[in-house]
Amino acid sequence: MTTEQLYNQIQQKKSFLCVGLDVDLNKIPPHLLALEDPIFEFNKAIIDATHDVCVAYKPNTAFFEAYGIKGWMALQKTIEYINEKYPDIFTIADAKRGDIGNTSSMYAKAFFEDLNFDSVTVAPYMGKDSVEPFLAFENKHTIMLALTSNEGAFDFQTLDVQGKELYKRVLETSQSWKNSHNLMYVVGATKAEYFTEIRKIIPDSFLLVPGVGAQGGSLSEVCQYGMNDKVGLLINSSRGIIYASNGTDFAEKARAEALKMQQEMAGLMG
Repeated sequence: MTTEQLYNQIQQKKSFLCVGLDVDLNKIPPHLLALEDPIFEFNKAIIDATHDVCVAYKPNTAFFEAYGIKGWMALQKTIEYINEKYPDIFTIADAKRGDIGNTSSMYAKAFFEDLNFDSVTVAPYMGKDSVEPFLAFENKHTIMLALTSNEGAFDFQTLDVQGKELYKRVLETSQSWKNSHNLMYVVGATKAEYFTEIRKIIPDSFLLVPGVGAQGGSLSEVCQYGMNDKVGLLINSSRGIIYASNGTDFAEKARAEALKMQQEMAGLMG
């Protein structure tokens, strides 16, 4: 999927919502546990209930890998279901990979070719040769960690490096990498005041923004400082949507929460 196609979908749906699929068997409705593949059945119900009010789904691979081969198979079934039934939806493998070049090439192959995700999250700590293998895939997107929403983000990301915060150096340096037009960036919503500075460096890039809702980030503040003329934001919500109810009405309640966010987004888009 191209960024233009993603933007078209944002315009059509008046939404830039990304629903995170962080499936914990201890949290999903108990009646699903009797099914052969409860993880996939949970995802399928959430997807069917929310696909018209969101533009992206983001399975966090840790929540699938934790259940071994069954979890990985549920991930494969989930991405195949999205790609076949809702091909206009942007898909994100939240895997946070990043390793030496040949290993990154294999990670990229796994997510872009085998599973056919549109994008994957990547940690840039090992530098250019750990990220460029992902960028080599045409019409696939690499979403690089830039400034995250967790407490430990301040351990390294905002350190002064020769007069400039490290995250700014990461953003600037990444723009020089081969196929950097395929880059998107993770910027946490709890760091809303940083968006102005970030947009000076990457004015046109899409930003994947976790941290709205459960982690306390403000949607209106993120939009005020981070939105560009093509929106340029994918706001992720996971727990606040998928765990809105633990009963048989879980999909309907998830839709209601997603719809609330979509309506707020429509208002902010004007």
